[in-house]
Amino acid sequence: MSLEQELRELDQADPLAALRNEFALPDGVIYLDGNSLGARPKAALARATQMIEQEWGEGLIRSWNTAQWSTLSTRLGDKLAGLIGAGPGEVAITDTTTVNLFKILAAGLRIQAERAPQRKIIVSELHNFPADLYVIEGLADLLQQGYELQLIDKPEDLPTLLNDKVALVLLTHVNYKSGHMFDMSATTELIHRHGALALWDLAHSAGAVPVDLTAAKADYAIGCTYKYLNGGPGSPAFVWVSPDLCDLAWQPLSGWWGHARQFAMEPHYQPASGITRYLCGTQPLVSLGMVECGLDLFARTDMQALRRKSLALTDLFIRLVEERCKDHPLTLVTPREHAQRGSHVSFEHPEGYAVVQALIAKGVIGDYREPHIMRFGFTPLYTSFQDVGLAVQALVEVLDNQEWRAPQFQTRHAVT
Repeated sequence: MSLEQELRELDQADPLAALRNEFALPDGVIYLDGNSLGARPKAALARATQMIEQEWGEGLIRSWNTAQWSTLSTRLGDKLAGLIGAGPGEVAITDTTTVNLFKILAAGLRIQAERAPQRKIIVSELHNFPADLYVIEGLADLLQQGYELQLIDKPEDLPTLLNDKVALVLLTHVNYKSGHMFDMSATTELIHRHGALALWDLAHSAGAVPVDLTAAKADYAIGCTYKYLNGGPGSPAFVWVSPDLCDLAWQPLSGWWGHARQFAMEPHYQPASGITRYLCGTQPLVSLGMVECGLDLFARTDMQALRRKSLALTDLFIRLVEERCKDHPLTLVTPREHAQRGSHVSFEHPEGYAVVQALIAKGVIGDYREPHIMRFGFTPLYTSFQDVGLAVQALVEVLDNQEWRAPQFQTRHAVT
């Protein structure tokens, strides 16, 4: 069987193939960067128009009640909850991932300070997304209470840093560069065994791989909605807190949306119960509306079906790249083992940035991360198997013909 026939048959047998029609994908483009910014659901344009023309334009301030703007963050949180193993009323979509991380770090440290004041160490990964590490450093500096950040180089190094001085462990479930995925249940159990709290960044997990925060007995989680959830550029992030911890502390960004009686306009803060206390200021309503369009598509499938297709797509991509580009200096960074792989594949190449730029010029959009890493994201909702074949063919041409050497591909853009 030829490769073309194999890909065609895979697409014909794909139970998720029809969902691709729900996205506004440009002609002539193979989009393999949904792990960074998801494609636009077609419904988003009509929803934005409705919110701007009708709810804002005609309803004006009345829409806080008539269009239920005031509860949109938590109503959308309930739609997201099932994708990450959370219960009703446990998730809020609000603010940015960075801001939400600050909230849960602060709340977790408050709880640990009461339980075990000697715990002054926060553990994370050297290769974690840098913003996560920056927030830890910033909060530690702000508190001025002797908190120290310690970093593991490899996932298997985690046990070496766990002891009775560790307060929190912040890990990204699927690493943004390598695509390595932690066993959340086993890792959370290990963290708890040492008396620390487990905080999970789900930015590259939500909507891409099955997640069950409740079953894993996780403590806190945050993540963004603009990657696999297709909420739009800069769309609000989400925050989840275990019900066992939610009311034990209040997060320090004590805005009026997190107050127990918001419109009582009281001069002193009293946090609401549950996840509502993790809200802060007035919500970005139009952006929130776009998130709903992405979330609604998940109701037409389930995470197990998405995971099966994700693994099939990434297996195929790895196989074809290694078969057809074996004479080039490519190194697979992403784990081969299914249990350790997210939904993107990363290869190292000495000229990775230029290679990615040359691919983009040919209509194959991936992205680049230092050092030398080319990332290719596979979003099961809209990526086809024929997309994979065409992307690999473009990569072969770029490498075999050394197209990446062209001067226009050597100049670094502000966003890589």
